[in-house]
Amino acid sequence: MRQMLEWRTLSMEELRARLADTEEEMANLRFQLGSHQLESPIKVRTVRRNVARLKTLIRQRELERGKEREVRSEEPVPTPDPSPLTPGKE
Repeated sequence: MRQMLEWRTLSMEELRARLADTEEEMANLRFQLGSHQLESPIKVRTVRRNVARLKTLIRQRELERGKEREVRSEEPVPTPDPSPLTPGKE
């Protein structure tokens, strides 16, 4: 859980870099598992869950950005007052 607190303070670029590193670590662990060189199979589960946690944090931030943009776009746009000299009405 300490990792999650640390990850929450990272920027999006840092989170994406950490995700890439963790996915690479996962690929290496799977290779070791397949070649029977892995000392602790539990490590695969831990790294897989860390990948999921990082993806969740990234997605949450993307959704937060989307909500901020929606709030800005929902602000009413002022419409011009109709001209008192409308064609057909004198």
